[in-house]
Amino acid sequence: MKRIAIIPARGGSKRIPKKNIRQFHGQPIIAYSIQSALESDCFDQVIVSTDSTEIATIAESYGASVPFLRPANLSNDFAGTVEVIQHALKQPAIEQELDYVCCIYATAPFVQASHLRKGLELLIQQDSEYCYPVCEYPSPIQRALAVDNNGHIAMAKPEAVATRSQDLQAHYYDTGQFYWGTRNAFITAKPILSSLASPLVLPKGSVVDIDDPDDWRLAELIYQHRILEES
Repeated sequence: MKRIAIIPARGGSKRIPKKNIRQFHGQPIIAYSIQSALESDCFDQVIVSTDSTEIATIAESYGASVPFLRPANLSNDFAGTVEVIQHALKQPAIEQELDYVCCIYATAPFVQASHLRKGLELLIQQDSEYCYPVCEYPSPIQRALAVDNNGHIAMAKPEAVATRSQDLQAHYYDTGQFYWGTRNAFITAKPILSSLASPLVLPKGSVVDIDDPDDWRLAELIYQHRILEES
């Protein structure tokens, strides 16, 4: 059973410049994803897909392979995760007789080797196309509020206003850490966010999906708190 990890890490991030190699508690943030992938012992190869020679050099220094550089048309704001994985899987340097592939995001400092192992286990046990970590929303989404054009509040589901929160169905969000999938699922572009996937449920507040500077600061604070707890 052959498995690889692919870590997408383009060089042109805008909201957080050089986001994928920015220092995060003493090392480039991509190092956490590489280290967890290697520690998990799940993979025959840990590959970084990038268009940047600077990112490639850093990734290799932490033990990843960078056997190709990603083209510019797959390194912009509009390139999707599945497209990037498909490109990587079609490269001559990549083993073609693969069973499973794991896309691990470069800015996932909370990803754990044990979660990668558990995700693979669930993928196989449940015979799913994909498996990835999710967290429960901290508040019931049935009571979500919107602001209308007049500046007034509107409830997403007014019928839920009289229902106790503990009686409302729990909902979950994608943590933005990693996606295990079969090779066929990625190659044929089956949708990741669908009933084809199995969830690996993580504790509330255990992850931060880093998209902007506020997310980055929050992630640093949570990470620092964990260090203090463990010391």
